[in-house]
This record gives sequence, structure tokens and C-alpha cells, in this order.
Amino acid sequence: MTDTTDTAPGGIAVTRRRSATDRTDAEGGARGGDRPAGRRRAGPPRSWRHSPLRRITPWLFLAAPLALLITFTYVPVASMISYSFTDWDGVSPDRENVGFDNYVQIFTRPELFRVFFVSGYYLAASVVQIAVALYFAVILSFNLRFRNLFKGILFFPYLINGVAIGFVFLYFFQDGGTLDSVLSWFGVTNDHPWLGDPTSANVSLAGVSVWRFTGLNFVLFLGAIQSVPGELYEAAELDGAGRWKQFRHIIAPSIKPVISLSVILAISGSLSVFEIPYIMTGGATGTQTFVIQTIKLAFQFNKTGLASAAAVVLLLIILLITWIQRRLVPDDKVDLV
Repeated sequence: MTDTTDTAPGGIAVTRRRSATDRTDAEGGARGGDRPAGRRRAGPPRSWRHSPLRRITPWLFLAAPLALLITFTYVPVASMISYSFTDWDGVSPDRENVGFDNYVQIFTRPELFRVFFVSGYYLAASVVQIAVALYFAVILSFNLRFRNLFKGILFFPYLINGVAIGFVFLYFFQDGGTLDSVLSWFGVTNDHPWLGDPTSANVSLAGVSVWRFTGLNFVLFLGAIQSVPGELYEAAELDGAGRWKQFRHIIAPSIKPVISLSVILAISGSLSVFEIPYIMTGGATGTQTFVIQTIKLAFQFNKTGLASAAAVVLLLIILLITWIQRRLVPDDKVDLV
């Protein structure tokens, strides 16, 4: 409460008391016009950092990819695992639970597990493929004439559809085909069909895979090599290091993670080969791979349960090999600068 003195008409002083509320209302009216009594001023707006919408926004962006991933990856894998414990033909609604009988058949029937030996041809081809890709990646990482042209030539086969490649090389290796015609120009005659026996057929098919997938490894290696700082090469040249020493002490340590990735892709790819042998031979003459056998079990012999068990075994083998490889060759952080 405050006392204020007002002068009435006639010069008479009148003292009256004013409350704090009256004084506040009067000051507010003088500054901001008519404001209702007792209404507080609005505080500062809440920032985006404290908004509840900020916490759910990342999940809104992830909703669609996660839904697609779960629908087309994890749900089919879970269904495949459940089918592997049944004797199901893939059509009838009845599924007989057989436990681990399908897995026992895979490991006890030689004709089912023998197809893994065919993957050895493709694994050997993968070693050649990685070596060739690494060689050309190192060569073309330096300043050479027409290096962009050679890069395109090496990567071009990977862009072609696998079915088209299968048909092209089917005519390439057939009797009297392109390969026999080219060899005849040099006086070389071949009376043995290239796809006529298991050894020559698997070697031919593995050679096609080398031609097709070398470009992928080449691009991976080239990108890793180009990420190495150029100052390291300049310092190595000033110290008198040649190309081999630069590769051994600079390039090889820096691209070690990419080499490890290529090895994992090579092993998994050699175990899951499908397109080229399926198009060129259909799995005949001893060229049947594990994936081709699995597809035939499911759609030709109507043994979906056994085929699902085979797919699960293949998945577990790839995961086991990948885990062993990562344990033996860990991805250590390389600091060259």
C-alpha cells in the first residue's frame, strides 16, 4: 500500500491509498494500453530442442525403411527357418513337423552336400579375380595415358545383366563357337567340348565369373587407393622408394579393410553362385551349385522343407566363415599420417 496526495478543486490536498495492484494496472495501461487485471505476460516460446516432436522425428524417417527391411528380410528368414523343420511341399496347407530330420539329411546324404565342392572352382577364381583387380587398381592409380578408358573397360562387364552374360558365353563356349573359331586362327584345334565334362565346364564357368566381377573389386580397390593422401607418395619418392615399396608400405596397409571386405564377398559369392551356371548349363555335367540344388529341391521336387533347411545351412556357413575371417584378420585402424 502506498499513500498518494491529490489536489482537489479549490486547492485542498486529499490523501488516498493505492494498492500495488492498482499501481500495476495503471502502469500497464500507460505502457501497453488496456490489459485485463491479473493476466500474466506470456513467457518465451519453447525451443525445438525441448519439443517432443524432435524425439520422434528420426523414427518417422526410419519407419518406411524399417518396415521394408522387416517385411522383405527378417520375416522371410523367420518363415524359412520355420519351414526347415517341416515336411512341406510348398502347396498344401498341411505341414508335418519333422524336427531336425531335414538337417540330418543334408549332412548324411552325399549327393546333397557334394555340391559344395563345386564352389571350390569359384573360390579359386575369386583369388584370381582379387589379384587382377588389385593389380590394375594400383597401376591405374598413378598418372597413365588413357587410364580413364581402361577404368571403363574393366568396370563395364559388371554393369551387364547376369542372364545376358550367361547367354553370350553359352555361344562363346559351344562346339564350333567363338572360342573355337578364334583358336583356329592360330592353328589350335580342340575336339573336346568346353562344357562337356565337369572339370572343363566348371573352369570355364569360373572364368566367366572372373571376367564379370573383377570390375567390382577394381572399383573398391581404386577408391581406397585414391583416398590415401598424396603427400605420402611425394615423401616416399623423395626418399627414393619405388612403386613396389610404395605399394608395400603405403597402399597395402591403407586398403587392408577393403581387401578384407573383398575376401568376405568372394567367399560368400563362391558359395552362392547361381546365375551363370544356371543359364549356361542348368547344373548339368557336374556344375550344379548349392543354390541351384536348393531351387530344384523346392520347385522341381516339391521339397520346400528340405530346401529351406539347405538355405539355412548355407546362411550359417557364410556367417561362420565371415566371423572366422574377421577374427583372424581384424580391421585395425590405420594411421599413415
